[in-house]
Amino acid sequence: MLSYQHIYHAGNLADVHKHSLLAWTLDYLTRKDKPLSYIETHSGRALYDLDDAAARKTQEAAQGIARVSDWFTPDHPYARTLAAVRAAHGPEAYPGSPLIAAELLRDTDHLHLAELHPREHAALDLAMSPYPATCHLRDGLELAFALCPPTPRRGLLLIDPSYEIKTDYDTIPRTVAKLARAWNVGIIALWYPILTSGAHKPMLNALSGAHPQALRHEVRFAPARPGHGMVGSGLFVLNPPYGLDKEAARIARKFAALA
Repeated sequence: MLSYQHIYHAGNLADVHKHSLLAWTLDYLTRKDKPLSYIETHSGRALYDLDDAAARKTQEAAQGIARVSDWFTPDHPYARTLAAVRAAHGPEAYPGSPLIAAELLRDTDHLHLAELHPREHAALDLAMSPYPATCHLRDGLELAFALCPPTPRRGLLLIDPSYEIKTDYDTIPRTVAKLARAWNVGIIALWYPILTSGAHKPMLNALSGAHPQALRHEVRFAPARPGHGMVGSGLFVLNPPYGLDKEAARIARKFAALA
């Protein structure tokens, strides 16, 4: 959705959930000396300033990464990436998923990042300029359909919509099924919000019914402010790598203790 700006939410608890598991997965994949493809459908600007007025307005990062950074030891790939980005850009910098991927992947890997918002895409292009990544000003799902199966065939696709387009909840199960048929060996990871309205539930029921072997992982947390409808974060992962379920369980215990 062209009105969506992630700066208001960067570094919140949903980002901690999503980004820590993404970083763990990419670190795991790069242990094997074989190139891989990384595709992201809704990239945002990749680099966020948590001292920005928009971030300070919502205070979501203060309730998120600023509060729980001690969940991750210095050698955890999420902590390593955060430290590297802050060393380069300042103590209030926060990496979005494209920058996390770029920091963890290698020159032999292929990064394709889609962003449709013109200003966000311009910021994405600038943030990614030091890295071997291709930034597409294009609808991300169209890009995914065009690339899958990618070369190299080994790799990960992250689908991370804003869900401001309410029909996403209806269309995503068909989208994931089509992409899974095209790229049956790829890791396909979908992020979704846990909502008090329950709008996500039919989508998850459809996905779970069609892909019973997928990893479905959810965490809950308090709303960012009174009346805010998101009370948790979910990841639905096809072809999850070995050990991701254990890392997800570790993160779940941290969230449960926080609650």
